[in-house]
Amino acid sequence: EVNLAESGGDSVQAGGSLRISCAGSGDTSGRFCMAWFRQAPGHQREGVATFGRDGSTRYADSVKGRFTVFKDNAGNTLHLQMNSLKVEDSAMYYCASRYCAPNGNFNWHNQYNWEYWGQGTQVTVSS
Repeated sequence: EVNLAESGGDSVQAGGSLRISCAGSGDTSGRFCMAWFRQAPGHQREGVATFGRDGSTRYADSVKGRFTVFKDNAGNTLHLQMNSLKVEDSAMYYCASRYCAPNGNFNWHNQYNWEYWGQGTQVTVSS
């Protein structure tokens, strides 16, 4: 069992920066991948960034060059550093996790491929 708890959501001005975090508990064996998703009202949940068990990272095209996903040294907390925020980045941000096989490959953008979810943290960007 894995439990995820997001924090750090806030209201910021466009062009500003924000860091949100996801504290994980339960299985800390390092066998799990983690990801950030977001969902705005009236929109489907979309993958923002993923952090693989080997430390690899991938991003949605809409956030490349602006967002950075990383873990703390202990490896239990996933962070998303968001810079140059846009109004369209406003959404509820969710942390997700799943077991990942070594060298495994799957469509990380698909929310249904993830097993564990946090409750979300709200990010609002105003113009």
